[in-house]
Order: sequence, then structure tokens, then C-alpha cells
Amino acid sequence: MRSVGLKVLKNKLSEYVRLAAGGETVLVTDRDRVVAELVPPHEGRSPMLADALLAETVRRGWLTAPTLGPAGPPPRMPVARLEELLGELADDRAER
Repeated sequence: MRSVGLKVLKNKLSEYVRLAAGGETVLVTDRDRVVAELVPPHEGRSPMLADALLAETVRRGWLTAPTLGPAGPPPRMPVARLEELLGELADDRAER
């Protein structure tokens, strides 16, 4: 465990973030008083920010995770046939 003052942390933030990412806890001090901690991510946390934010909202109860029925997800249905899409594309190009 290390401690670092705010001024030094500001100047060398990336170094201390790398230490925390490597598993070390860094205490942040302001006038010799601990005001914050940089800690490694919790085990099981997704490395993707969007996944981590979504999981946090579920943990806080802001969202309810979807549940799949016994048959799994519903089958995918095509929105339009390929011929229709290609025809619309050709019409759009002809108008230009």
C-alpha cells in the first residue's frame, strides 16, 4: 500500500492508476489526511465500461435484468426481403 499527496498524484496520475490496476491500493492524502483510495477493480467486474455501468445499475436496483423464458430468446424475423431492399436502394440512387 502506498500513499500519495494530491499534487504528486495530479502530476503522475497515470503511474498511480497503473499501480492500482496491478493490484496495489494507493491512499490519496491532502495535508497528511487520507481523503480517497485508488483500488484495483473488484474481481468479476467487466473490463468494458458499458458492461460495468450496466451491472452497477442492476446492483443498485435501477434496472431489472431481463429473464429469458424456457425456450430462450425469440426467433429473429426478417424485416424486409432482400429483393425489396435492393429495389428501394436502386430507386433512391435513380432519384439522384
